[in-house]
Amino acid sequence: MPDPSTYRPATGTIPDSPGVYKFRDPTGRVIYVGKAKSLRQRLNSYFADLSGLHPRTAQMVTTAGSVEWTVVSTEVEALQLEYNWIKEFDPRFNVRYRDDKSYPELAVTLGEEFPRLQVMRGAHRKGVRYFGPYAHAWAIRETLDLLLRVFPARTCSSGVFKRSAQIGRPCLLGYIGKCSAPCTGAVSAEEHRQIVDDFCDFMAGKADPMIRRLEKEMSTAAAELDFEKAARLRDDLGALRRAVEKQAVVLGDGTDADVIGIAADDLLASVQVFHVRGGRVRGQRGWIVDVDAETAGDGLDGPEGGTGGTGRLVENFLLQFYGQRAADEGASAVPKEILIPAVPSDGDEMVQWLADLRGGRVSLRVAQRGDKKDLALTVKRNAAEALAQHRLKRASDLTARSAALMEVADTLGMDAAPLRIECIDISHVQGTNVVASLVVFEDGLPKRSDYRRFAIREKPGDDVASIAEVVRRRFTHGVTGRIADLDSEFTAPPTPVPAEPGRPTAIDPDTGRVRRFAYPPQLLVVDGGAPQVNAAAAVLADLGIADVTVCGLAKRLEEIWVPGEDDPVIFPRTSEALYLLQRLRDEAHRFAITYHRAKRSKSMTQSALDGVAGLGQTRRTALIKHFGSLTQLRLADAEKIAAVPGIGRMTAQSVYAALHPEEAGPPEEPPGGSALADDAAPAPEAGVLDASDSLYMTSTGQASTT
Repeated sequence: MPDPSTYRPATGTIPDSPGVYKFRDPTGRVIYVGKAKSLRQRLNSYFADLSGLHPRTAQMVTTAGSVEWTVVSTEVEALQLEYNWIKEFDPRFNVRYRDDKSYPELAVTLGEEFPRLQVMRGAHRKGVRYFGPYAHAWAIRETLDLLLRVFPARTCSSGVFKRSAQIGRPCLLGYIGKCSAPCTGAVSAEEHRQIVDDFCDFMAGKADPMIRRLEKEMSTAAAELDFEKAARLRDDLGALRRAVEKQAVVLGDGTDADVIGIAADDLLASVQVFHVRGGRVRGQRGWIVDVDAETAGDGLDGPEGGTGGTGRLVENFLLQFYGQRAADEGASAVPKEILIPAVPSDGDEMVQWLADLRGGRVSLRVAQRGDKKDLALTVKRNAAEALAQHRLKRASDLTARSAALMEVADTLGMDAAPLRIECIDISHVQGTNVVASLVVFEDGLPKRSDYRRFAIREKPGDDVASIAEVVRRRFTHGVTGRIADLDSEFTAPPTPVPAEPGRPTAIDPDTGRVRRFAYPPQLLVVDGGAPQVNAAAAVLADLGIADVTVCGLAKRLEEIWVPGEDDPVIFPRTSEALYLLQRLRDEAHRFAITYHRAKRSKSMTQSALDGVAGLGQTRRTALIKHFGSLTQLRLADAEKIAAVPGIGRMTAQSVYAALHPEEAGPPEEPPGGSALADDAAPAPEAGVLDASDSLYMTSTGQASTT
């Protein structure tokens, strides 16, 4: 493996100018192409400490054997040169926006004497006008079949067309009115081309003028008592309206734009594009790509940031997608407006490059409000859904799961593949409401019935101590015949028979059923680095459990830590094992943060009446229901509070004092006896009625129940 220091350029030899650089492997093949405003700053970042680089970046620089660069005068030239080199060399470490399939498009062969309408895939051809791409071929075929009633243009192949011309008889479509039969001379070439031009205008978004024209012709035919023609025009109008309904209006101003949405993590990115023409979504396209070395090094960010990974992803996409489309289709491939999730760092240069491709002005911006922002959010949701579906597809692959489990076992030195894996994660905000989660994967899939959550009791805020506490509580569960160590919300029937030291018995002798968590996992994963892993291993050693492998997954560089090792284990970036461990960690994080948010919300909704002695939930509810709100209750005096059914005089005074601490004083002495001060009054024992609350004194001095 090449050492980056062996081919690092000498200090001061890299120019501080804009340019494009190429990394080559020892055989001379280009493996990465990039551009920079300052070649010196960008290239020096690649030769930093390998432990501080993203795994994919580290893999790239250790694969390379040399680096070279070309200085240009402007950043627009750098963009053009970068695109040309990516297209020429196809570097393996650059993002490749290639479809996993070719998308269908509706093509009109305008270059022929009798243009043909057809659904096509693949590269664009000269003299053909395209509409789309569309996500499904059946959808565009259905729309085309509907429109042939109104625009009876030719759809047959050249062979069928010539054969019909020779025999003087049209095909079936000509007989049923879905083709004007130019093959038999029923219409001239000019008349047929006019039909095709009208079809192109309709597909380009000019449907409203055509609908108005047909409505006018239908009314004229009806006024002239030509009801057959009027009925035919009525059916044509219905077909046009149904076709328009299939392409819903999303932008009322008839905008021509491409809307780009991105959902990404540190490994993969999902990119979706909606092609909006005439205010309607005419096509959709999507990609799942690996994040390239430069993007991964920058990190991913949101719409408000443009210098990080999201901005770089947008830049890469614009460069490759529109560069290729412009080469295939010409200036029409670039729309007037492109809505993006984040502005690239070289936004001005990118706009200039796109404008040169289009031959006119191009607007490149982030949607901020209105329909365009709503559509941008929709595209982003589609990108997130596509990424989730891609992950699920990989997770549901039995072969991939088996390979991932075997790779985990081989890399961590386990005797067999871990069929049961448990993962622990801690969640808190500055040491408050500290909770933990325990998620379980069996055979590489989540087993949600075994998920558990913990409220941390010891040393809240110390993640290492919290990990140790959760590990101890999990592995001592059932050992002493009780389950109090687990969170009370997830308790199981108690274990009456003590287990052997360090391990509970698997079968309950009373029920004959397998106890939950009786079997330990083969692999325990903690969310964190070396300190968390060592803490978990120390607890297992104290408990005498030696057959559970422990590792930690750190978020920063996605490295795997094992106990007692100074250096982490680095899985390949495309490793199915790393993907499995990431899913496990992400699921534990999701489960922990959900519990933490619920607990935090509960702690923030404490009522001002919670501290009043003798006032339970039922009486608090009665007070709020009677007065309508806590504000109205605060305006009431003690007598009005005591008038509420079930509220005694002493409790009313306690409530009033709690709501008016500035006026706090000893309560009034009730008739017939003296009252204890609030701070000296003993709390009622459980099950004993408080006379001041549940009884009231009648005028005769006798006690009666309320």
